[in-house]
Amino acid sequence: MVPVMTLVAVLAGTVMLATRPASGQSVAGARAAAAAIEAQLTAAQNEMSALSQQYDAASARLQSINASIATTKADIASDQSQVDHDRSTLSKAAIANYVSDGSASSDNPIFSGNEKTVGAATEYNQIAEGDINLAMDNLHTAENTLNAQQAQLQEQQGQAQQAVQTEQAAETQNAQEIQSQKNALAQENGEIATLVQQQQQQQIQAAAQAAQAKIAAASAASALAPGFDNTAAPPPTASGGEGAVQAAESQLGVPYVWGGESPKGSSNPGFDCSGLTAWSWGQVGVGLPHYSGAQMSDSTPVPLSDLEPGDLLFYGAGGSEHVAMYVSSGTMIEAPETGQSVHLTGLRLGDGFVGAGRP
Repeated sequence: MVPVMTLVAVLAGTVMLATRPASGQSVAGARAAAAAIEAQLTAAQNEMSALSQQYDAASARLQSINASIATTKADIASDQSQVDHDRSTLSKAAIANYVSDGSASSDNPIFSGNEKTVGAATEYNQIAEGDINLAMDNLHTAENTLNAQQAQLQEQQGQAQQAVQTEQAAETQNAQEIQSQKNALAQENGEIATLVQQQQQQQIQAAAQAAQAKIAAASAASALAPGFDNTAAPPPTASGGEGAVQAAESQLGVPYVWGGESPKGSSNPGFDCSGLTAWSWGQVGVGLPHYSGAQMSDSTPVPLSDLEPGDLLFYGAGGSEHVAMYVSSGTMIEAPETGQSVHLTGLRLGDGFVGAGRP
């Protein structure tokens, strides 16, 4: 009954596969579905462990029964061999007397014609027949007993074999459920990856739109201004990279001057690319050399996936051609070239871009 109930429990506890989430499903919902599938998978794997133990127990029981059957057959064969031996002994004695034309009587009183030995022959015959009859009776008794035991063991063998087959079926069913749950989990994780990618793309697009709006606003303000405002900009209110960005943005509109590192409020304001980044980081207490290649050497490399405001963007071999400052997703600030001024622009990862660094 235990193996049968085990199979029933497994079949009754079959885990239903989660359906693929709709295209509009949130990442949180998809992750919750994946967590539920993982819990079901864990339960199925735990059930497999119990089923394996039950299968091992059933197999051991079957092996024990098979060993008992083999022992019973060996006992029957031994008894049969003893009776055959006794029969063979008497048969050989009779044949020997016949072949020797009675001369064997001198060796065996059972075949003697001497009246003096009749009593002995009769006694020997009774003893011999009694021994053989006793052996035959014992054999029959043993055969009946052992046959009954063998029949019982064979019945138990059939039950044990059925138990093994039942446990095997339960294991197979459970293994199929585990594989189904793994497939469902892989599908759910794939959907999560798709949803996350969609969210990231939406965030990138939103950031790009915000950057373009910021750039457009800065350009519009510059166009509406009656002239260049050389009023000194207030110091940054933040520290680190955020403060460096504030300092750089306070110099929007300052013209490009080769070798320049002079902010608004000075007699001849102007920046080149490395002058702007060096001055901006200087406002938050970080000194940088006035050369883009040296700035790259003095910065800690940063992967694009970890960019933060204030990180420097380098162009050309070893950063020797140009440097700009990362502002936010999709936006950077730079002093590009003669005839232009400090301005916000879209993030450029081409045009000789070689890497990013954090001062």
